[in-house]
Amino acid sequence: MPSIVKTLKVVADPNRLRILLLLKGEELSVAELQEILGMGQSTISTHLSQLKQAGLVEDRRIGKSNLYHPTTTWGSPLEMVMAAAQKEIAEATSDQAAMRRVLKKRQDRMRAFFDSVAGRLGRDYVPGKSWKSMAEALLRLMPPLTIADLGAGEGAFALLLAARAKKVIAVDSSARMIDVGREQAARHGIGNIDFRQGDMEELPIGAGEVDLVFLSQSLHHALHPDRALAEAARILEPGGRIVVLDLAKHRFEEAREMYADEWLGFSEAELESMLENAGFVNVETSVVDKDAEAPQFQTLLAIAKKSK
Repeated sequence: MPSIVKTLKVVADPNRLRILLLLKGEELSVAELQEILGMGQSTISTHLSQLKQAGLVEDRRIGKSNLYHPTTTWGSPLEMVMAAAQKEIAEATSDQAAMRRVLKKRQDRMRAFFDSVAGRLGRDYVPGKSWKSMAEALLRLMPPLTIADLGAGEGAFALLLAARAKKVIAVDSSARMIDVGREQAARHGIGNIDFRQGDMEELPIGAGEVDLVFLSQSLHHALHPDRALAEAARILEPGGRIVVLDLAKHRFEEAREMYADEWLGFSEAELESMLENAGFVNVETSVVDKDAEAPQFQTLLAIAKKSK
């Protein structure tokens, strides 16, 4: 920070003091300072340039504008000057009121945007909003568990689970899928995923080895879904939980050839019955999503607990 003499010389101007008092409370652009202070753009820019050279303010780029804010290097002498200025500058109170009006306009612009997209926000693209980010946030609320991802494919879901899990056992029948999964885990430096080749109906996992089982869009590929669920129950510890995400029952026969689907989804009643027959209790099922485009596949969610 420059010498206190040079600093005090810069802030000796009442208008620069007014700017500092405003910026101490809120980041503001040149245009917003113009509106609050009733000064021209060149005058505001000149004052800001001098304050910036003195090391009292800095800026950051937001879109087409720069927002100015105080630096963190203010010393106690300057703080004393600012406290006195707050009391002695006649315009200080009206400046604060004008700033509140300017900030309200910012909020009004934001509200106007959300008013304009209300009813279609979930269908439009929103930067940074994704199901992956939501899943990552929710997964971090889970306690560290040993989790089995059955029908894991290339391991995309297993990689998500590994961020919080004690251990993930990812099982798939395809040797190539397992290889790709291992390559991805190695590339990301993730060491708590154990990829194992095997069938959902004969899992290469010991009895009671896991706390939680996920079957995400894999059960409809099983030749015998009831056996796959019985195997899931076997590998779970007593009181462990199962989560099934699969297709709700549909009539799109082409899925058998296009996606190697063995079953055209399941009804809630079918899935609930299979889970109960496999030894699960507290079964909850619901349709949680529906594709907008034909054939409008629906996603069925089932959650249950292995009886103790």
